[in-house]
Amino acid sequence: MTRPIRRTAVIGAGVMGSGIAAHFANAGLEVLLLDIVPPGLSDAEKKDPAARNRFSAGGLANALKARPAAFYHKDNARLVQVGNTEDDLAKLADCDLVIEAVIERLDVKQALFEKLEKIVPAHCIVASNTSGLRIADMMKGRSEGFRKNFVVLHFFNPVRYMKLLEVVSGPDADPAMVAHARRFAEDVLGKGIVIGKDTPNFVGNRIGAHAMMATIHQMLEDGLAPEDVDAITGTPMAHPKSASFRTADLVGLDTFAHVADNCHTSLTDDEDRAVFVVPDYVRKMVEKKMLGDKTKGGFYRKGKDRQIETLDPKTLEYRPKGGDEAIKATTKALSKIEDPKERVKKLVADEGKAGAFARKVLYRSLSYSARRIGEIADSVVAVDDAMRWGYSWELGPFEVWDALGFEETAAAIEKAGHKLPDAIQKMRKAGAASFYTDDGRVFDLIKGAYVKREVDPRTATVRQLRKGSAPVLKNDGAEAWDLGDGVLGLTFKTKANSIDPDVIGMLSQAAEKAEQDFRALVIANEGEHFCVGANLLLVVMAASQNEWEQIRTMVKGYQAATQRLKYARVPVVAAPYGMTLGGGLELCYGSDAVQAAAETYSGLVEVGVGLIPGGAGTLNMLWRSLEGIPEGTNVSTYEYVTQTFKNIALAKIATSAEEAKGLGYFRRTDGVSFDRARQITEAKARAIGMAESGYHPQTPRAYKLPGESGIATLGMMVDTLVAGGYASEHDAKIARKLAEVLCGGKGGAAREVTESEILELECEAFVSLCGEPKSQERMQYMLMNNKPLRN
Repeated sequence: MTRPIRRTAVIGAGVMGSGIAAHFANAGLEVLLLDIVPPGLSDAEKKDPAARNRFSAGGLANALKARPAAFYHKDNARLVQVGNTEDDLAKLADCDLVIEAVIERLDVKQALFEKLEKIVPAHCIVASNTSGLRIADMMKGRSEGFRKNFVVLHFFNPVRYMKLLEVVSGPDADPAMVAHARRFAEDVLGKGIVIGKDTPNFVGNRIGAHAMMATIHQMLEDGLAPEDVDAITGTPMAHPKSASFRTADLVGLDTFAHVADNCHTSLTDDEDRAVFVVPDYVRKMVEKKMLGDKTKGGFYRKGKDRQIETLDPKTLEYRPKGGDEAIKATTKALSKIEDPKERVKKLVADEGKAGAFARKVLYRSLSYSARRIGEIADSVVAVDDAMRWGYSWELGPFEVWDALGFEETAAAIEKAGHKLPDAIQKMRKAGAASFYTDDGRVFDLIKGAYVKREVDPRTATVRQLRKGSAPVLKNDGAEAWDLGDGVLGLTFKTKANSIDPDVIGMLSQAAEKAEQDFRALVIANEGEHFCVGANLLLVVMAASQNEWEQIRTMVKGYQAATQRLKYARVPVVAAPYGMTLGGGLELCYGSDAVQAAAETYSGLVEVGVGLIPGGAGTLNMLWRSLEGIPEGTNVSTYEYVTQTFKNIALAKIATSAEEAKGLGYFRRTDGVSFDRARQITEAKARAIGMAESGYHPQTPRAYKLPGESGIATLGMMVDTLVAGGYASEHDAKIARKLAEVLCGGKGGAAREVTESEILELECEAFVSLCGEPKSQERMQYMLMNNKPLRN
């Protein structure tokens, strides 16, 4: 029987170590963060714990300041205790998991493990975050018992955001321990696990480094510029927008060169070893500290006028960012294609420079990936997962291969002069048409046959749950599906899952259908973001034509829809993730419970387009803050109103689900899914649990609000911001409209204000702001530029 992991330790407080510690704390674990005692301390400092812990305390401080944020909420840092490796190693005797993230030097790690062996308890898992050192070398001299509990847990940076965790074990590792570590990483940390083999750079960095180095060498051969290559190897190739050279700047050229060097040094039998030779100009960049973002310049930098400049590899001089016009035109058109498979297919088929370059680097990378199966991992799934989760590729190498067509790509790879492994040749002879099949099988290159793909049932998507069935309800904007177990699922079909009249209509229809034939309703969208808010174009068009009644009808319709959800006779659970803004957050307010992805970015941001929330957002954000006040308590609601006012007027965005709880956007009792892939299953379970535990809808409430005095006080706050240059006159106009709504109108203090009264105030404020020229300017600017205008 395995012991649960509660107390952890991280040794090494650098970027990786502090990031791991922060994420352990995000998961509610106690963390001891240790680093060495700083050298060169004075006699007085040697007696001062703060001085002795300076490195670990600095690592924690850096994690708190990190951008993007390492902690889900700054309060999580309270779970991290700092110390040093001279005074505090004895504390490891209480730990269930110890992971080292010290300098990537074998002698340092071996010396550390020698010390740990004498301290850690028998049940403790000891892990290394190494990405390049072999387990056999690190474990030299260690006892059988220590080796039994040792495993590599290789996190990717930034730890909070990158899903990939490579798990690598040696021949002496206890399989039960490895399974326990895997379950912990999946269930507690929300990571996606790839089982790798004890080879240099494991899976992700082996394939990623090869792809990057092949790209660099090909650029020089083809005479392209970094911006040309990035235009090709970013979105068109189903890779992140940062593509190749921008990614190198983000990671750091020193880190990138170290990974490549490690591959070249260690992989003496690799048939494509030459690709890992770092070009001379990159060596010179490292020598000159032209390392990327951390030194304010790598392949790109910001010039004196804040314009982006590009490095010329031949001269190591910067010039204005330009690029080949033909490549720009081709890649711009390709980037508009939503389906990554279709995008890559059209890129490879392109007859210009972009297609020629893409074919060269892709065919080399695909053939290399195929040759590594059996050496670095046992399945194509592991490689594809590693590249999607660790490098943010939309498609892994074998998914790309399938998208391009298996046989035609195999033939093209051979024609390009790259060798295919025997397993691929056997696959071709067997007449296989793809690596993955629609019926859930994958070709096992080691067994030479299709096998059933192992899938965790907890990661079922809406698409998988509804497979083979027709929608229960359907219109142009949304669909409702039977998700099984008496749960109705609602999904949007609009661009970025925005709110439009079809979606509004479907919300009410779905609530009614759920009450009639189901026991719960789950709002479970697909796509990059849960919901970016209302379809702004519809509002702009109506406002430009003075169609005020049309806008009023739209607002009242969405208010009615969110309130319909709020008072439905069955539990309603929203499953937000990614951007959950404006109307998206209002949907969550209308739900009985939320099962949010940990990475949910939420807020009522309508002021940025010159408006206030118009879907019961002002009502429900305020009511949510007031719901904890016991009835009959003589408490002024002004402070609650003021905080809600600030959250909306400043368009405050919560950058995680935990932060949303702190701001009152979600309830403290709402669920958080660390693994986005499990969110639908967990939301469904939450809905079923509510349905089976005596669910009854809430009843409307009314509160005394600040009224005229509150409006005046908030108005003075706004005047101060305007006087200080922090807000424009139009910001002030919007804020005063918002204040009037939140204070219940001028008569809000005289009696309890009902929900319908707040909704009427909200609607009228929204419609009146739509008529303001400066609000219309803000809406139009957002539509054209995808960023707010401050006027």
